[in-house]
Amino acid sequence: MTAPLLLFNSLTRATAPFHPIEAGHARVYSCGPTVYSRAHLGNLRAYVFTDTLRRTLNWKGLDVTHVINITDVGHLTSDADAGADKMEAAAAAEQRSIWDIAAHYTALFKADLARLNVRPPTLWATATDHIGEMIDFGAAIADRHCYPLPGGLYFDSTTVPDYGALAGTRPDETVARIDAVQGKRHPADFAIWRATPPGETRQMEWASPWGPGAPGWHLECSVMARKYLGDRFDIHTGGIDHREIHHVNEIAQNQARSGSADTGAAVWMHNNFLVDRGGKMSKSKGGIATLDALADHGVHPLAYRLLCLGAHYRSELEFSADAVLAALTRLRRLVLAVAALRKGDVPDWTRTVREADASRGASLAWQRAVIEEGLGAPARALLDRFDAAVSADLMLPQALPVLEEAATAKAIPADQRLRLVASMDLVLGLGLLSLERADLRVAPATAAIDPEEIERILADRRDARAARDFARSDALRDDLAARGVEVMDGDPLGWDWHPTLA
Repeated sequence: MTAPLLLFNSLTRATAPFHPIEAGHARVYSCGPTVYSRAHLGNLRAYVFTDTLRRTLNWKGLDVTHVINITDVGHLTSDADAGADKMEAAAAAEQRSIWDIAAHYTALFKADLARLNVRPPTLWATATDHIGEMIDFGAAIADRHCYPLPGGLYFDSTTVPDYGALAGTRPDETVARIDAVQGKRHPADFAIWRATPPGETRQMEWASPWGPGAPGWHLECSVMARKYLGDRFDIHTGGIDHREIHHVNEIAQNQARSGSADTGAAVWMHNNFLVDRGGKMSKSKGGIATLDALADHGVHPLAYRLLCLGAHYRSELEFSADAVLAALTRLRRLVLAVAALRKGDVPDWTRTVREADASRGASLAWQRAVIEEGLGAPARALLDRFDAAVSADLMLPQALPVLEEAATAKAIPADQRLRLVASMDLVLGLGLLSLERADLRVAPATAAIDPEEIERILADRRDARAARDFARSDALRDDLAARGVEVMDGDPLGWDWHPTLA
């Protein structure tokens, strides 16, 4: 029996059953990146969360229209309506065209998502492709809800009901962050359109009724969500940092445009922060701030995905070397368990699912039906436990142990265990049916040695140990250590070597 899906709504501060506005179809909008620099690991946590949400909706039989925006204009260097646009600042710092900056970091962001097995959205919506619609939106609400200042057109936050309800009781310092423009009527008022200051030239500016300039950051999401998902849609996601200001202002704009108390999305969902107490992500210290840096330290990107899945999306997730390496070890155990179930063979049903998905984008619900065919009662019981966990507001930390139990449950036939893993992995997105042991052998960049050579040296070392030539064995171990590879004698997984995150 399928468990009802319960989701926590930041707007109501309560968990409730999810019922899509349109039966069988969920419409989801996710705040995307501002493409002025490389996305860091904390940014990427949001998209692992959104991906598991979308996968869960699909897995439970819903079609999903999912929109992610690309912010290439309008986002300032602080939450205040003052200062430089992040894109303009990056272009100046890198001495490149702002359009080149946007294209470069957009491509890197999408590549990072692919490495994390994050499925592409139904639609990427880029801010600069919608400037005309943003101007039309601003014009439609200007008379009743906005006022002009020399800096542009500002939204009067007192003109909509319950302004700030999403944020709850905001502390004084939060409001202070947005009180930076002389002439604003109220501290929380915000820019709909930012006029280009006299004497300045921007790489990105457009003519508008309020003078040449660029849209405010908050405006783009209201416009694009409304265009592609409608005035009323199901779910809006984003980081918890958006809950206090950005999403509050989106809601205000939505209410002004609709002329009602409607907030736009029925459910607002926010993932919590990735916390770095040990300084391991600090760029200034040469830390592990990006997926590339993680790989440079010898860790496969999917270990980071597994780390994210191991904490509930509404909880803080602490980043540390020990936590990342523990996630890598956990992933290795899963890969070995699945390899033992496959025994080198690829069952016909896995080929059917892969070919259909590649050729016509088969829904996860369709794939699930093929995968779960013929499961017995014990397997179904495990699947029900997994379903109950993911249905409880995406309680993936409770779902992962069920996956691990399914992979090793001796009382269930191997083919059925493989089917269980495959079905559960449709939600978890680890790619366990295709991930190989060799894929996880990522040599640290500092090792100055590739994985194939590491394996050759380790094979020589095993031969030396078997011949009781311990002097040669120690010399080979020391050679690897000098080249940045830690040998792991006695590893119960038989992995032989390990990256270091020192």
